[in-house]
Amino acid sequence: MSQRINAHLPHPLAEFVARMVGESGLYETPAEYMRDLIRRDMERREGQLLQDAVLDGYRDLSAGHVIASSGDFQADMAELDARQAHGW
Repeated sequence: MSQRINAHLPHPLAEFVARMVGESGLYETPAEYMRDLIRRDMERREGQLLQDAVLDGYRDLSAGHVIASSGDFQADMAELDARQAHGW
């Protein structure tokens, strides 16, 4: 299901979009260009969330907040939660 979104652009932005579409541009329509921009922003934000999670894990590791894995993911997560709740 799609939804129509209308946007009013200031003249400099509208001119830039016009250069990006058509025969001399990279996109066939302004809508195609907008969809691509939104997809790229989504990917960038998801990548940032992943990077933040990796950095959190590194900080935990460097602070000594680690356990030996039992091989049971749920049990390991419960152990980590319990240790976090008690301040390690």
